[in-house]
Amino acid sequence: MNTRLSVNINKVALIRNSRLGNYPDVIRYAMDCEDFGAQGITVHPRPDQRHIRYADIPLLRRVVRTELNVEGYPGPDFMELVLSNSPDQVTLVPDAPDVLTSDHGWNIPEHADFLTKIVGRLKAAGIRVSIFVDPDPGMILPACSVGADCIELYTGDYAKNYELDREAAIGKHVMACEMAVNQGLRVHAGHDLNLGNLEFYIRSLNRVTEVSIGHALTVDALYYGVSNAIAMYKAKLISNM
Repeated sequence: MNTRLSVNINKVALIRNSRLGNYPDVIRYAMDCEDFGAQGITVHPRPDQRHIRYADIPLLRRVVRTELNVEGYPGPDFMELVLSNSPDQVTLVPDAPDVLTSDHGWNIPEHADFLTKIVGRLKAAGIRVSIFVDPDPGMILPACSVGADCIELYTGDYAKNYELDREAAIGKHVMACEMAVNQGLRVHAGHDLNLGNLEFYIRSLNRVTEVSIGHALTVDALYYGVSNAIAMYKAKLISNM
């Protein structure tokens, strides 16, 4: 199983937005990440546009050569944005407008009617749909029932507990992944994965198609450089193929 590395560039956009102007150039950065080996670009535009802006999406759509994954809560503005720009993938997250970062997955049964309609609209437009979920085996069949192509397992709690007891931290992820694969879903993972905990995660699950990594990779790039950081993360994935 070849696990793809999608680089989340939100934090680079946050740096750009801290000053007037276009430095660093987020679009150029995305292209450079691909040149350095990234196999996808992930962005998560939020209503306050504190990092990636809605205006960035059509520019990214024109230049991204691998896969463009747009994450977000599927409100009216977000849906208009993605349907107008046709990214390769949309990842649906249950974030409230004022949340700092994604910290939990969907309760799919509770929102089944809403998600079924949203997934149907996206798939009718030819967009692959991933649903952000906690590592709960009870969410797998509901994800299938609403029509999702993929799930993305929230790995924040895994990362938090990795140093305490990595075997306990990974357990539910393994069960959810196995069930999802058996149901024909692609399995993605993301949130707080880093060079320290990534290899064990991928080796333990073995069937993860894609990881989305932004914050840790951006921090590591400050020390090692962007090209080196991407290569280091890919090495953690390749070593587990």
